[in-house]
Amino acid sequence: MDLNTITSPSFLKTMTNEELESLSQDIRDFLIEKLSVTGGHIGPNLGVVELTLALHKTFNSPDDKFIWDVGHQAYVHKILTGRANQFDTLRQFKGLCGFPKRVESEHDVWEAGHSSTSLSAAMGMAKARDVLGKSNHVVPIIGDGALTGGMALEALNHIGHEKTKMIVILNDNEMSIAPNVGALHNILGKLRTHGSYNKAKDDLEYLMKKIPAVGGRIAATAEKVKDSLKYLMVSGAFFEEMGFTYLGPINGHDFEDLEENLKFAKNADGPVVLHVLTKKGKGYKPAELDTVGTWHGTGPYKMETGDFVKSSAKGPSWSGLISETVRKLAREDKRIVAITPAMPVGSKLEGFASEFPDCMIDVGIAEQHAITMAAGMAMDGMKPYVAIYSTFLQRAYDQMLHDVCRQNLNVFLGIDRAGLVGADGETHQGVYDIAFLRHMPNMVIMMPKDENEGQHMVKTAIEYNDGPIALRYPRGNGLGVPMDEELKTIPIGSWEVLEEGTSAAILTFGTTIPMALQAAEELREEGISVEVVNARFIKPLDGAMLDSLAARQIPLVTLEEAVLQGGFGSSVLEYYNEQQQEVNVTRIGIPDAFIEHGDVPELLNEIHISVEDLKKQIKSQLQQATV
Repeated sequence: MDLNTITSPSFLKTMTNEELESLSQDIRDFLIEKLSVTGGHIGPNLGVVELTLALHKTFNSPDDKFIWDVGHQAYVHKILTGRANQFDTLRQFKGLCGFPKRVESEHDVWEAGHSSTSLSAAMGMAKARDVLGKSNHVVPIIGDGALTGGMALEALNHIGHEKTKMIVILNDNEMSIAPNVGALHNILGKLRTHGSYNKAKDDLEYLMKKIPAVGGRIAATAEKVKDSLKYLMVSGAFFEEMGFTYLGPINGHDFEDLEENLKFAKNADGPVVLHVLTKKGKGYKPAELDTVGTWHGTGPYKMETGDFVKSSAKGPSWSGLISETVRKLAREDKRIVAITPAMPVGSKLEGFASEFPDCMIDVGIAEQHAITMAAGMAMDGMKPYVAIYSTFLQRAYDQMLHDVCRQNLNVFLGIDRAGLVGADGETHQGVYDIAFLRHMPNMVIMMPKDENEGQHMVKTAIEYNDGPIALRYPRGNGLGVPMDEELKTIPIGSWEVLEEGTSAAILTFGTTIPMALQAAEELREEGISVEVVNARFIKPLDGAMLDSLAARQIPLVTLEEAVLQGGFGSSVLEYYNEQQQEVNVTRIGIPDAFIEHGDVPELLNEIHISVEDLKKQIKSQLQQATV
């Protein structure tokens, strides 16, 4: 079938199971081919092909609401709702978003890039439906990994208590980004092992109906037998005790099984959990054989072999450099433990885990728990290293403020993917952490100019024992600079001059330092001397250097790949205001808008963070100074 001709999922209503199976293969072939060029979340989407087809055949989107938890498994949904012809632009600048996007289609009723939100959103939509007197179905699709998120458990508790009519699809593939952990994962494992509880329960109920009704004693005994069966087989007990009707587990790649159970779920009263077993990466051997999460989301790859297209990067991956330096220091410092909220692969902690299995803690998708647990460990003398993406750290704001910073505990944050991340777009851009951490008392924030300084900052963070400290580092690879053999600490709050200048100064850090150096070089060729300062400590600031710059009365430009509101540039303005010093400061950074997906250079150009924009701003300041 030519998928580009699909404009609506309504054509599925009349398809036979044989035709659906053929369409499933067409969709898998399409995804494998298209994503080999653009990259994307191939594993999750190959796993939900039949499930997505069955949902769209059984329900009537967009009147019935599909709420995709995280959203990275919605590619099949996008194909069925008329967007196959846009897949050449997937996750590219001005192209198709890799997550549900309301402006793209009326069928995308909820946007998400973080996990565990679907059940709360579904409860809101179901409550709105009931208040408005409507009768549509609300169908959140949530993975087994996302159920470890506290927000999902809070929503389960509320939905079950209210007995709200809803069909929760539990897409169980035993993995989120990495293999799942935790007690709930073990419960689901027992459900998988014990097979179909619901059929056994139905068979028992049928037998009991054959028993003549002779008084309440037999009826009471029958109910006890039913309850005993639940606990004997484990299956469904967890969900049913929370107020849900439990169906499953069923084969998520069997159309007959899916259709039968979805129809049953539609007619059930109150909330239903339909437990669907799927195979992540189904239909593409390299993805099917993945046991660690490599094929969860990828860059381009060779379709025939599954080999990834190698990047031209010269330096080591930032995630690998930081985690391996922590590992190196852990050989001498027994206080060090590594904590990750379900990101051992993305944060490159496999090596640490293999060498120090007792000191590697994966808490699952539970960022708040990760931070407060780290605080508890620090309280008892440990040095916890929490490897967490900037975008996911947002979920633990209160824990950082209340539990870590307020108690001034020695927690080391490794803030991965700091800055623009590109293809994952606005839900994942790591541009807010400076603004939401900087105002927390006791917090130290730093970012290196290159990987050599990065390894020294890890040493600095481990040796720092006066409270919490955060090391920001970007997605991707380092610059390929020479690496010192011996690690050293860097004085907290110290900046360094990378390029001397007399006319103006650029204060910047991390990924924008090469941009500043290039701008300074090009301006020098025009006779303009610009100083470039590596403001590697975002908090505390280097007051002595700021005072020196103020005394020279030259214009300053602060440059950051982070939001301007409450960011580094704001802190420089605040400093001069507090010191009652009049300095000409211009800030360049992320504007007050969400930045969508695309290659980072394209995004930076669009928001006027470039060498040319920097040069233009400095020239404008100098021109104003001479007027």
